[in-house]
Amino acid sequence: MARTMQVRRTALLAAVAAAVLAATTAGVATAATAPVSDVRFVSHLNMADGQRPENITLEPGGSADVTFAFSRQVARITPAGRVHVLATLPAPSAGTATPVLASPFLGGVVRTDDGTLYFSYATGSSDLTGVWRLRPGGTAERIAALPADSLPNGLALDRHSGLLYVADSVLGTVWRVPTAGGTPRIWATAPELEASGFLGANGIKIHHGAAWVSNLDKGTVLRIPLTRQGVAGRVETRATGLVNIDDFAFTGPGDTLLAAINADNEVVLVRPDGTHVVVLTAADGLENPTSLAVRGTTASIASGAYSTNHDPNLLAARIAPGR
Repeated sequence: MARTMQVRRTALLAAVAAAVLAATTAGVATAATAPVSDVRFVSHLNMADGQRPENITLEPGGSADVTFAFSRQVARITPAGRVHVLATLPAPSAGTATPVLASPFLGGVVRTDDGTLYFSYATGSSDLTGVWRLRPGGTAERIAALPADSLPNGLALDRHSGLLYVADSVLGTVWRVPTAGGTPRIWATAPELEASGFLGANGIKIHHGAAWVSNLDKGTVLRIPLTRQGVAGRVETRATGLVNIDDFAFTGPGDTLLAAINADNEVVLVRPDGTHVVVLTAADGLENPTSLAVRGTTASIASGAYSTNHDPNLLAARIAPGR
C-alpha cells in the first residue's frame, strides 16, 4: 500500500512538473509576435548599483554601450552580460534640481566610427548640462553647454555632416551640435515637440534625410526633413496613439521601426503608414523599456525598470529580415 501511494505521488508530481514546464515553455514561445522572435536575456542588471539603462548604442564586436540614467554612468555590456563602467559624470552641487526629473539624468548615447561616445547630461546647472564626449581610453568631457532649464534626452548622429542632434524633452526643441564641440544651435522648435504634462521630444534618429523624433506625452513619431540649407523642414506626424513612447530604432532601410512604450512594458512595430502592433510585452522580460538598437536581424532592447522596480535588463531578439 505504501509503495503504491509512493508511486502515485511520484507520478502526480511528475505530471505537475510537466504541466508547469509546458505552460512555461508555451508562454515563452508565444510571448513575442512576428516579425520578432527568439527573445533572450543578455544581462540582468544590478538595480542596487543604479544600473537602469536609459539609452543604447552598439559596438562592432557586439557589446552594447548604455547610459545608466540616474547613476550618471556610461557602461559597456558584453555579449556575455558582463558590465564595465566606462565613465561616471560629476554630480551637480547640492540643492541643484534637474527640470521635471529632479535627479541628474544621463540620456542618449551615440558612437562614432573611431569609438568615441557622445551622450547628453541634464543636471539643472549651467556648468554640467549639455553634450559630453568620451574618447577611447580617455575621460569624459563636456563639449557643448545647454541651458540649465533644458532636459537634453535623445541624441542622434548625422554621419554625413558630423553633426549631433539633441531632443530636449522640456523646452520642446531639437538642438544641433558639431561633434568637434562648440555652441549649440536651435535647429527645430514646434508645438509637436512640446510636452503636454510630463515630457515632450524624447527619442531621436537621423534616417533618410530627416530627423525622426518621438514625443512621449503626445504619443507621436515625427519626421523633420533635413533641407539642403541645413535648416529644419516642416514637421510631419508619421504615427499617433503611442503614448509613453520612449526611444525607437528602424528595423532596416525602410521606415518601419520598433518603439519602446515605457510605462506599458511594450515594444511595438510601427509601419510606414503609422499603423502599429505590439510585438513584445512584459511576458518577454520587458521592465519599462527605454531604448532599442538594431543591427542586421538582431534587436537589442534596454529596460530601466523605473516604475516596476524589478530586474532592469538587456534583451536581444531576432527580427525578420527585410522589414
